[in-house]
Amino acid sequence: MSGLDKRMSAAEIVAQLSDGMTLGIGGWGPRRKPMALVREILRSDLKDLTVVAYGGADVGMLCAAGKVKKLVFAFVSLDAIPLEPWFRKAREAGQIDVLELDEGMFQWGLKAASFGLPFLPTRVGLGTDLAELGGLKTVQSPYADGEVLIAMPALKLDAALLHFNRSDWRGNVQVFGPDVYYDEWFARAAAKTYVSCEELVDRMEDHYPEDAQANIVERAFISGVTEIPGGAHPSSMPPHYGWDMKAFKAYSDAAKDPGDWSAVADRFVGSDEATYVAANGGLEAVKALPLPIF
Repeated sequence: MSGLDKRMSAAEIVAQLSDGMTLGIGGWGPRRKPMALVREILRSDLKDLTVVAYGGADVGMLCAAGKVKKLVFAFVSLDAIPLEPWFRKAREAGQIDVLELDEGMFQWGLKAASFGLPFLPTRVGLGTDLAELGGLKTVQSPYADGEVLIAMPALKLDAALLHFNRSDWRGNVQVFGPDVYYDEWFARAAAKTYVSCEELVDRMEDHYPEDAQANIVERAFISGVTEIPGGAHPSSMPPHYGWDMKAFKAYSDAAKDPGDWSAVADRFVGSDEATYVAANGGLEAVKALPLPIF
């Protein structure tokens, strides 16, 4: 392989991260989250992270483990469990700093960073407390309309973590499902982007040329890739598997009083990924999880 070979292990990816980083995590609530990479962070000594996410259990676990200094978020939800319970505990206890944004403002911040701009103007958030609580400023249109708009600051990321269906060793990716959310903007907003995938192939054009349209972000934005089948569990990964609501309910129940993360971390993280997958019935059980219908 040439110097373009971007294959890494999950541990090697996490070794590229450092304390105090601003870390973007792709996916959406309980859907297509890079959970295996998040679990690898949970097994590490990383701390003081600023996490930027449309959050799910990724955010809840990192908050519960004391890894998060600040959270930038539009929501933190498990869908059928509306408010992520471990995140709720951390926020109610005042353990994290927060910047809460509307979903559209959050998207605009990623796009501003992707375009190399300090901010993008938007009407989203006007007439709400989000701008004041978040310390956001306004700008006035220089044209005849003179409209006052919120200046949504760029959400610049030191690194982003994503989970995709396929990748090759050069970082060509393919992503499927009814909605790819904003993962391409996480990738473009980050100085470095690391991808875990269900399947790693040699050269994508030699394996799946008919799916070229599923490449949502150019390989130039991808710094490292690792193959982790089942790596989104317990979140969903269409079309491969659905979310594991039984696992989510057990995870949520564990947050009830006394809700001691240190007492249950091994159950939801595992000493390594093989141990975690085995404890959840094995890879075949994960792949058999039905896709949710909306």
